[in-house]
Amino acid sequence: MTPLDIDEIQASLSTKKIGRSIIHEMTCDSTMNIARSEAQDGASHGTIVIAEEQTSGRGRFGRSWTSPQGVNLYLTLILRPALERLRSLSMIAPLAVCLAVEDVTGVHAEIKWPNDVLVGGRKLSGILVETEVSGDDVRFALVGIGVNVNLDVDAADEIRDIATSLMRERGRQVSREATLVGLLNRFEQLYERPSAEVVEAWRARLETLGRRVTVTAGDQSYEGTAEDVNERGSLVLRLPDGSSMTFEAAEVSLRVPDSP
Repeated sequence: MTPLDIDEIQASLSTKKIGRSIIHEMTCDSTMNIARSEAQDGASHGTIVIAEEQTSGRGRFGRSWTSPQGVNLYLTLILRPALERLRSLSMIAPLAVCLAVEDVTGVHAEIKWPNDVLVGGRKLSGILVETEVSGDDVRFALVGIGVNVNLDVDAADEIRDIATSLMRERGRQVSREATLVGLLNRFEQLYERPSAEVVEAWRARLETLGRRVTVTAGDQSYEGTAEDVNERGSLVLRLPDGSSMTFEAAEVSLRVPDSP
């Protein structure tokens, strides 16, 4: 296993803040856990925690994230945004992944609402955002990102039918360093754009819109058509009787019946 070349990464960045401080771990339980501790201890905005391997990587709703050694990207960004920027983080992160993937490999990626990155209907990347807020004061935000870069998906029984990797899509290994640099550069570019522009760019990538879906909120499930998203990023579901319901991403899970 060849570890990430951190010097190469930082020399290639065009960012001002994002990725200028990197905490690089060979193995950890979760980069989110380390990032939370670092943020509480005063880590600067833009610091990233990245690991070669996670033993307890997690995604939304506590789902596990397969994190073998030395083949993918497992990182958490520590951010100190204004309160009004919080909602856009879960849009910026998947957008940055999509754009970086296209920059580096030419592979077209889309977003399953709210923030899973897909290629050909298979999951390439997952996003997890956690925040610590007191009143109107944002202490910090943590943006966890996992990207399958050189994972041999066909050898991973539990995700073979639902996941993909850049190596699988391109038929060859892809530079983890180049992918990370592209991701961090794109993240900062999007972070500096007005929120309304980010919402529109994110909406344009949503493969979910227009599809029949099942939305589960608590112990209730609703079937309908994913009609639109509003300016807050919430999903507008058109029900069979013609009425509509709006769902916040943090409150629900979504399933597309015809997805793999």
